[in-house]
Amino acid sequence: MPLKDQLKSIPKNPGVYFFKNKDDDIIYIGKAKNLKNRVRSYFNKNNQDTKTGVMVSNARNIEYLVVGDEVEAIITEANMIKQYKPRYNVFLKDDKTFPYIIITNEPYPRVEIIRKKNLHKDGNIYFGPYTDVSYLREVVKVLHRVFPIRTCSYFIDKHSIKDKKVQVCLDYHIKKCQGPCEGLVPNKEYRDMIESVVQFLKGRNKDIKNKIQSMMKHASMALNYEEAARLRDQLIALESFYKKQKKVAHDFNNRDILHVSTKDTYGIGFVMRIRNSFLIGREKFNLKIANDSFESLINMFLIQYYNSTFDIPSEIVIDANLKNSKALEDWLASKKGKKVKILKPLKGDKKKMLNLCIKNSDMIIKDLVIKKIRRKEYIPKVLSELQEVLSMPVLPKRIEAFDNSNIQGRNPVAGMVCFINGKPLKKEYRKFNIKSVKGIDDFESMREVVFRRYSRQIKENVPLPDLILIDGGKGQLSAAKSSLDKLGLGYISVIGLAKKLEEVFLPTSSNPQNISKTSPALYLLRKIRDEVHRYAITFHREQRGKDALGSIFNNIKGMGPSRIKKIWNHYASIEEIKKDSADTISQKTKIPLDVVTNIKEIVK
Repeated sequence: MPLKDQLKSIPKNPGVYFFKNKDDDIIYIGKAKNLKNRVRSYFNKNNQDTKTGVMVSNARNIEYLVVGDEVEAIITEANMIKQYKPRYNVFLKDDKTFPYIIITNEPYPRVEIIRKKNLHKDGNIYFGPYTDVSYLREVVKVLHRVFPIRTCSYFIDKHSIKDKKVQVCLDYHIKKCQGPCEGLVPNKEYRDMIESVVQFLKGRNKDIKNKIQSMMKHASMALNYEEAARLRDQLIALESFYKKQKKVAHDFNNRDILHVSTKDTYGIGFVMRIRNSFLIGREKFNLKIANDSFESLINMFLIQYYNSTFDIPSEIVIDANLKNSKALEDWLASKKGKKVKILKPLKGDKKKMLNLCIKNSDMIIKDLVIKKIRRKEYIPKVLSELQEVLSMPVLPKRIEAFDNSNIQGRNPVAGMVCFINGKPLKKEYRKFNIKSVKGIDDFESMREVVFRRYSRQIKENVPLPDLILIDGGKGQLSAAKSSLDKLGLGYISVIGLAKKLEEVFLPTSSNPQNISKTSPALYLLRKIRDEVHRYAITFHREQRGKDALGSIFNNIKGMGPSRIKKIWNHYASIEEIKKDSADTISQKTKIPLDVVTNIKEIVK
């Protein structure tokens, strides 16, 4: 059905719409207060920009989802863009890697750094996202220096304390922990400390300083000089950290300054986080952009940034007048639980801070473009050098690498990574469980995975690599070569990179290649070898953990192979199982609650 005919059935309700191409892939997601009017506007050629014209020409189908109101449409759009990453939408390119600070929802909470793709209200408290990892680590380091928060991963409650399941560790004896595992600190006192941590992360530095000073005074008056000295050290650590923060406002309001800078096809979203007049964080995000208007870019960046954080200020300052600012304010207020204002200042201190944000954002985008250009020029040179030193007939644009991993023959696995033009292509990574080899035999394991990989590639008629890298010496290399010869792929270049001396071996020579240790080509090979080694090791650890815990689960009544598999389909480790409640695990896995309760008791 032609697109214009599909418009007739679209309602005037608020909702989200999807443009799909001939392959039924979503190429654009948008929201609207009035679906019919918004979608029809795309077909008005007088209002079409270049991007819109190209998108509409590629669209073959329009679908929509009706929601309750504009606020719900904003949330739905943000979540679906994050999930599908449509070609013509703006989105945060690397949001899955952003670190956060988490305060766990436990009787005695922990404070940790985590990386989490999707946040939801699970009882934990999150701060972030942070893009400056060094600053984040410094913050957590100061937290643990000032507050004696436990760092162990045990689940501690009144029952574990009563049953004496956990004993104090070294941290207690060196005064870095108050010993909640043995009930040496009242729960209320520990939670008061956690509340101080929350205030610290919210930037309420003066309140914490006054509180510690008061506690130090009382300890001194009570002749508890050891406690007073500890509080004094906390105060010194805080003061040292505060001195590094820049005071940029005088009204003590919490606000974020947002800006988006673009150049060519590159985009940067920049955020300055101001809490209680101090600049506590500057975050930058790479954006995948199309030819959108500046207002559209700001709008989408704002939505996606605050969709991934619960740290929402009272004011958000931007350099644009957004048509849907009221709906955005309502959405942000519903997340924060308090009123949130979006504004564009014309003068005064807020305007000065906005100009500073714009200046920083523009500088970052310029540096990014320069780096991208240099990389584009650098990679072909490295690949050409690699082709020359290895005497390859073709440029090694596609490189695939293999590595085995096992411990004394147990849980033998292998991993394969793929690099295109010197960059990892993670969707092409593959994992292998070794099937035909018994015991410790790295050579036969390599022979098996190489044969399995390329026999399937031939069968499916998909692109083959220009170069195959084997993590190992002559033995592993010979095994891989024999599989390639058997498949009639002996023409593909294959090399081995030994770990010990970083020597590169070819199948035709018993001596290593003479490649300079400072060569960019060798650097690229080492980078690929390290990546496949990391990938194989990670997979092996997962399998080893599942194997170990699977034997535990076998002893639980009602846990058979199918239910064990369900557990591992939803949870990658025992730590993840610990974090979720029994009800949540039961809902996710469809395993009866009484069985899950036994699982929780075991993993404690």
